Amino acid sequence: MKIPAHAVVHEDVVPFHDCDPLGIVWHGNYYKYLEIARTKLFAGVDLDFDDFQALGYGLLVIETRCRHSYPLRFGERYRVHAFCIDFEQRIHLGYQVDNVDAERRAARAWTTLVTTRNGVMLLETPHEIQRQIRAIL
Repeated sequence: MKIPAHAVVHEDVVPFHDCDPLGIVWHGNYYKYLEIARTKLFAGVDLDFDDFQALGYGLLVIETRCRHSYPLRFGERYRVHAFCIDFEQRIHLGYQVDNVDAERRAARAWTTLVTTRNGVMLLETPHEIQRQIRAIL
């Protein structure tokens, strides 16, 4: 997976409370790191939670996938690249998580989100949201 130019980067240090007894990041916490990067990506085009609500929409995660290739450990620096793959029917995002200290890719991940209105899943991403996502591409 090649990281596109529009990718947003989030970098941080692995906190102790994200690790298992062996000092390795528990696999479920990767999704927290992805969500932080996704929020940063969308905030850059005024599509944060409050912006979706102001437009009358919600956002729902319908699929996630993460392929781990190298561990993150307590105290290590990590970097997450978040980028948009597709957005017309569903918002499909890609991620790359790097272990900065080890200079290795730690994981690749994908999430698929759908837009909702009044709790009902829409079959297409609304045009006003598509327009804002196009601004980052």
